[in-house]
Amino acid sequence: MTEKLRDYSVNGAMIIGVDNGYGNMKTARRCFKTALVKYDSAPVLSRDYLEYDGKFYVIGEGHKGFVADKQSDEDNYILTLTAIAKELEARGMKNAVNTARVHLAVGLPLKWVQTQRETFRQYLMKNRMVEVRYKSRLYRLEFVGCTVMPQCYSAVAENLKDFKGITLLADIGNGTMNLMYLNNGRPMESKAWTEKLGVFQCYQKIHNLVQDNTGECLMEEVIESFLRTGETDLPEKYAELMKQATVTYTEEIMQKLQDHEFNGELMRVYFMGGGARLVEQFGKYNPERTVFNHDIRANAKGYEYYCYMLLRHQNQRK
Repeated sequence: MTEKLRDYSVNGAMIIGVDNGYGNMKTARRCFKTALVKYDSAPVLSRDYLEYDGKFYVIGEGHKGFVADKQSDEDNYILTLTAIAKELEARGMKNAVNTARVHLAVGLPLKWVQTQRETFRQYLMKNRMVEVRYKSRLYRLEFVGCTVMPQCYSAVAENLKDFKGITLLADIGNGTMNLMYLNNGRPMESKAWTEKLGVFQCYQKIHNLVQDNTGECLMEEVIESFLRTGETDLPEKYAELMKQATVTYTEEIMQKLQDHEFNGELMRVYFMGGGARLVEQFGKYNPERTVFNHDIRANAKGYEYYCYMLLRHQNQRK
């Protein structure tokens, strides 16, 4: 059954949520690898590229390393423009007959929002009018605003009434893990943390353990496929090392939860993000008090809803 998504708009501008992940860029309808390669001329083989300001950016090629300040280079800006173009395409916008008025809804890790919110907003709003070409289609964009929200919390903001008792939200992305306690659906702001314990740390463990024990260096794509599916067609000795490293990673995840006072008998834990599947498949947990949300686009969808509610509230106060 196809999920029916809502489109939000305020003051004539469409709200587009973009989750600028360290491993994947996500919108409500699209997901693609956080990587790009710049060229001076149009690529010969790839159609998945963005043309902007006289340059051509092939999407999904190469590897982008972990950067704590997302506004510190141009890549995140280009990737955000690409995400918007892909989302507009998914919404049925095929040409630039009209300029798309966009209010961006984005997020940052829980404990980085306060210190980085304004600089990240200015970074994304540095050009109010933008033209990009994606898949030979021209998109004219007018940015009318940008709201920066907390990751993790935004993903469940619409469903807070469903959370009873004490629940620990654990959003495991590629670069970070965000943790926040809810008390009967109410966020406990003093009990929120951002840990550098994302899926990329599991990637490194697999790479290092296999190399240390066999002398072989696994291709990036082989490890990434295993992290997505939990399976590999490599010989048993490699497969077992990959599983061993992943089990160690999930043990570190659970230990980090305990470090932040989590008790699996007295509390619930709600896992989401790309790392949720690894915990479910390789981790040890209380199944009766553990929930897994495998929707990798949950934050992007949540940004749109949360932003809409904030803007509507602001309009009502005027």
